[in-house]
Amino acid sequence: MYVIVGLGNPEEKYLKTFHNVGYIAVGDVAAKLGVKFKKKECEAFVAEANLNGEKIILARPVTYMNASGRAVKQLLAKYKTDAAHLIVLYDDYDLPKASVRIRPSGSAGTHNGMRSVIAEIGTQNFTRIRIGIRDSEVNIPLINYVLSEIKKEDYELFISASNRAAEAAIAIASGKPVEVVMTNYNG
Repeated sequence: MYVIVGLGNPEEKYLKTFHNVGYIAVGDVAAKLGVKFKKKECEAFVAEANLNGEKIILARPVTYMNASGRAVKQLLAKYKTDAAHLIVLYDDYDLPKASVRIRPSGSAGTHNGMRSVIAEIGTQNFTRIRIGIRDSEVNIPLINYVLSEIKKEDYELFISASNRAAEAAIAIASGKPVEVVMTNYNG
């Protein structure tokens, strides 16, 4: 069983911000698997899907970005799975806008939500799918940038990136090796 988590902030005012790209991507996973986020548990909105006979848990933490790890830790405990079966989708300022980068492990980089996840679950060894948000033409403080809305002219780019990230998450959860998925979706 896999737990697929999209990081973001739960309030509607954050819906189309860069920091909610993970929420958008896990929503795309849910749409592709034909499920909806119907229940709230473990400090997250949760959807359950079936993929090739295996249960898949999709989650959007409601803890706000900087405390995302609390929800992830609770979900792993409730569903009796470990970090090897965790996929986290999130925005990454260190990558160019709308690029997708998959890694089987690694540090949090500049991302506070990922710092929280790593601190709470005690390992960096889980799959992460990052969607780049950096725009070299924008020069504002990082905290202001990640909480700003995606520009209308860039929205389709991010929809496409979110869709690719969702497809990659589904491929990994269906049993494809991360290295193969990286080759097919990184870029």
